[in-house]
Amino acid sequence: MRMTSGVATMSKELVLGTVHKFDWVQLGAAIRHPEAGKVIDLNDDVRNKTGVDDANVKIYPNNGYGDISRLRQLIELEKPDAILHFTDPHYWQWLYDNEQEIRNQTPILFYHIWDDLPDPHYNRDYYESCDWLGCISKQTYGIVDRVGKSTRHSTHQPLKNWQVSYVPHGINVDTFKPVDSDDEMKKFVHGDKEYDFILFYNNRNIKRKQPSDVIYSYKLFCDSLPKEKSDKCLLLMHTSSVDKNGTDLVAVVNELCDDYDVKFTNEKFDQSKLNRMYNMVDCTINIANNEGFGLTTAESVMSGTPIIVNVTGGLQDQCGFKLEGKHLTEKDYVKIGSLHDKRKWSEDLNLTWGEWVRPVWSSSITLNGSPNTPYIFDDRINHYDVVDSIKEVYEWGRPERKRRGLVGREFMIKHFSNKTMCDSLIKGINNTFKNFKKKPKYQLHKIT
Repeated sequence: MRMTSGVATMSKELVLGTVHKFDWVQLGAAIRHPEAGKVIDLNDDVRNKTGVDDANVKIYPNNGYGDISRLRQLIELEKPDAILHFTDPHYWQWLYDNEQEIRNQTPILFYHIWDDLPDPHYNRDYYESCDWLGCISKQTYGIVDRVGKSTRHSTHQPLKNWQVSYVPHGINVDTFKPVDSDDEMKKFVHGDKEYDFILFYNNRNIKRKQPSDVIYSYKLFCDSLPKEKSDKCLLLMHTSSVDKNGTDLVAVVNELCDDYDVKFTNEKFDQSKLNRMYNMVDCTINIANNEGFGLTTAESVMSGTPIIVNVTGGLQDQCGFKLEGKHLTEKDYVKIGSLHDKRKWSEDLNLTWGEWVRPVWSSSITLNGSPNTPYIFDDRINHYDVVDSIKEVYEWGRPERKRRGLVGREFMIKHFSNKTMCDSLIKGINNTFKNFKKKPKYQLHKIT
């Protein structure tokens, strides 16, 4: 929770937003943790930050996600009332392999996201190994409800209704908010030039996030403008310009977008500086072909800045979709699965979205996989569809973009605040305590 990844950011918000109800002990994972073997007491810091006088937060730094021996030690030392884990279930195979032992005393809770359809029935055993699943997106809620409640085999134990909840990521409303522009940030972004339109990319330089496609779409957009207007446009990329897990974006710009302005930050920002950045730009873009939730665009809207997003995964939740005038809930997604297929949802039915977003539908849905994840859709955009979206947001003009962004902030405060997330988590954990029954040491199944 002291680090800067999306998982770390959310775990910090979850802990700080619930310390008035729960004490927390975190196994603090890192690839090579510099403090492995230590015990970090955060009580004073957390109490000062939250005003909760009896807050208790402790971190056991660890190399990696842990193992059953480490967990047994922590259970013996800390005697937790529940175990909450987070991120891709494949990292937790060792936990599920020992769930019979653990759940004989302690419930296992999972804060879960899944990027896309088809329903991952290969995850079913993971879901059944948990006592409660908090689903970060509406699409994930639908997936877990369908997969976790299936009865394909006689040994399946379908999840009960209380075991599946919608707990959307929440953005801190006091951290990400509209602020006045300042000279330091303006100098950092604009340099010696004044831009009329700044498109912002804030994601890792990895293939799934499609940074090269963002660059090429921006290039095509600028091609469509008169030179005097394209000269006043900027693509600002808050990412590493070169990454071994992605590509050499400098080479992409030099070869494919050399006529237009593209800047890279190549550094990490704290949340205060990042909020100022969101307020400085005109639109944030995320056209990833898979995306569990999409924190950066959620932060952007909470800051009052519009977004362009691919209609995939949890990005759908940020669009404020209504079907036939009705706001879509997580329970609707049990039936509809996903809105990522435009031919099915936006033409045949009256599907609308919020003023703060310009959604882009994939033009190609391909099926990919790996041994751990045998099948999953990739939702891939067409560059010219992205160009149309950028042009529309550009033509809104800066005052209209700001108005739409503020409408989006009100939507985010209502549905995706850190308080909403933490209240939902508290409810899910308390329901687990109320309904949890210790798992028997063994079970007998008749095989015919």
